[in-house]
Amino acid sequence: MALINIVLILILVWLFGGQFYTYFIGKRHATILTNEDFKKGMHRAQIIDVREPKDFKKGHILGARNMPFSQYKLFKDSLRKDMPVYLYDDTKTVAPRMASKLHKNGYSDLYILKSGFDKWDGKTKSKG
Repeated sequence: MALINIVLILILVWLFGGQFYTYFIGKRHATILTNEDFKKGMHRAQIIDVREPKDFKKGHILGARNMPFSQYKLFKDSLRKDMPVYLYDDTKTVAPRMASKLHKNGYSDLYILKSGFDKWDGKTKSKG
């Protein structure tokens, strides 16, 4: 029984530890913004949706560009380094990973939507 408890604890630490690690890595390279703060600055920034294209087509923040994390190498040079980059996703783990990658490539003005697209209360657009 003790072995089962230890295994369960290790699994929980692994699952939640990974999320916390990703969050803190992203927080080290980007500023986390609430919906209101995101709305205030988004008009003078590059808004990047890091979700996959099928999710982007279902709905996205008005004015956002789709740059899936899985295709980072294709898109990394299409962003301007002299403008703020506003990132968002659904899971709250992909945007911090993207922020970390962008930071390594010389981007410094990075922001992440705290609540993700699921809790976004601003204007949206859908294709389809």
